[in-house]
Amino acid sequence: MIVWIVFIVFVLIFLALDLGVFHKNDHVIKSKEAGIWTAIWVTVAFSFSGVIYWLFNSGMIDNPTGLTPNNAVLKYITGYLIELSLSVDNIFVIAVIFSSFKIPPLYQHRVLFWGILGAIVFRALMIFFGVALITKFEWIIYIFGIFLLYTAFNMLKGDDDDFDPKKSFVFKMIKKIYPVTSKMNGHAFFVKRMGVNAATPLFVALIVIELTDILFALDSIPAILAITADPFIVFTSNILAILGLRSMYFLISRMLEKFRYINYSLVVILAFVGLKMLFSHYIELPEWVSLTVISVALASGVLASMFIKERE
Repeated sequence: MIVWIVFIVFVLIFLALDLGVFHKNDHVIKSKEAGIWTAIWVTVAFSFSGVIYWLFNSGMIDNPTGLTPNNAVLKYITGYLIELSLSVDNIFVIAVIFSSFKIPPLYQHRVLFWGILGAIVFRALMIFFGVALITKFEWIIYIFGIFLLYTAFNMLKGDDDDFDPKKSFVFKMIKKIYPVTSKMNGHAFFVKRMGVNAATPLFVALIVIELTDILFALDSIPAILAITADPFIVFTSNILAILGLRSMYFLISRMLEKFRYINYSLVVILAFVGLKMLFSHYIELPEWVSLTVISVALASGVLASMFIKERE
């Protein structure tokens, strides 16, 4: 448990520094700053693979699935890339939510900070129960596999293209439970007007982002569990990818139209992982195959978006 505690403390310390020091004053995140932070988080995540090797080589952490240090590193990197690639789709939805509730760029970082803090807690719970289910009921992996294939099919059809946060069930329930104002009050989540406390658009956007992230986790966590059921690898790869999501959002949200083929990459990744789950008891693919498929699918989507001209 010491290793788990040290990792969680590291994450909490950095989050405290993030809001209390690096982003103490609200400001618009420019592409250059977002690019630097994205590079930092990606570097931290890939450097952590060295820590994974050391932990599994020295036996300092439980190894319930009997992984070799090299295999543990490959599974960690594969899991991280899966979560990172699926986060791209999350960025599209976050952009729509901010636009719908007219959240100024000045306060978007603050909303994402608290949103990601909540996402860490919810995903930790989902990972814990997901690993427990797969460990106790092996057949549950088939349910996860079918669900991922269904998600890939829906993504291919583009059923989520008309997503409107203001018409969502979540937004309607918030308005029923608590008063909502359409006026901003700086970076405050709540405001008191005429003796009545009301939630500002910042808080509403935060709740909608939080709940949509839980929905995205229903895809990403089973996808990582298809790679490994080792709880520490699943947790660390997932959390490090989430921590880099904010800077990724500010880096590529302004270029969303250029990444019009990235959804096809996500379809391929989800379909591949879903099929891998369904045939996991019959075909055992080397870990480098999964890593190659995911990397090539993601790179192909980015390159196609960059070089294939859009029709008039």
